[in-house]
Amino acid sequence: MKAVRYDHFGPPEVLKVVALPKPVPREGEVLVRVRTAGVNYFEVLMRANRYAVTPELPMIPGVEVAGVVEAVGEGADPAAIGARVAVPLFVLGRGEGYAEYVAVPRASVILIPDAVSFEAAVALMVQGLTALHMVRQVPPRDKTVLVHAAAGGVGSLLVQLAKREGAGSVIATASSEKKRSLARTLGADAAIDYTSEGWQETLRDNAPVDLIYDTIGGEVTRASLAALAPGGELVFAALGRFRLEVADLNSMFEKNQTLKGFALLPLLSETLADDLSALFSLAVSGALFIAEGASFPLDKAADAHRAIESRGVSGKVVLVP
Repeated sequence: MKAVRYDHFGPPEVLKVVALPKPVPREGEVLVRVRTAGVNYFEVLMRANRYAVTPELPMIPGVEVAGVVEAVGEGADPAAIGARVAVPLFVLGRGEGYAEYVAVPRASVILIPDAVSFEAAVALMVQGLTALHMVRQVPPRDKTVLVHAAAGGVGSLLVQLAKREGAGSVIATASSEKKRSLARTLGADAAIDYTSEGWQETLRDNAPVDLIYDTIGGEVTRASLAALAPGGELVFAALGRFRLEVADLNSMFEKNQTLKGFALLPLLSETLADDLSALFSLAVSGALFIAEGASFPLDKAADAHRAIESRGVSGKVVLVP
């Protein structure tokens, strides 16, 4: 089978297509023919060795795929063959999703409704579950909410879920008018270009903000604090890009503001299948719109990483083996 691997850290060009043996499902496992593999920003950082965790090399990235069960190992129900399934590899603590096939425990796959595409199913794994748990961890009801990167995979879902959960107002940030228009279409009450000079002043005009969902980090976090209301809360979900200093934290404490860290994996438990199925149901009913992203062939994985690095795409970026 074909897979994408990198043997050393560096630019997108380090991603190479390699030929590997097709996996053979072991006892209790199923072999999934990958139809869509998700590409995430943290994988871009990891490839360049700029993530909070340094992976062992060589590395086949990819922590979420959707596809069709092609074969089963001993002890797995053969009735699963042909099923459309989501495979959240990140729950298993592994990658290897940038490939034509993966073999995983039967218990780890989740059925995809016929009305949900493979691309949508992938978009609702890492990014959908992140958005779902962010609004659960800090509910937005009756609050003025700021959502950064609101046209991205997580942000586009956060805007919708925040409104669905009763946010009084949602302010979105995005880097282009096309993205800001998408955010408004998804329910944002205002949209701001966070790459423009003076955007902080525009944000303050929409202030005070009670709750910030921050998936960008860096200087954007510090700039956002100027609009955070006394007693407001910042939910930080940009692992490895925390740049606040002691002076920033002291200022927050003086205003009775709260900083809350967010990491998805510790929040996933036996409810994972139910949570993902709930997201699928929202998508089927039309209550949750999956923003159209960008699709690349498996052997163009480097182009997919470049697209994410350029911040020129909305929605979910995927590979199609």
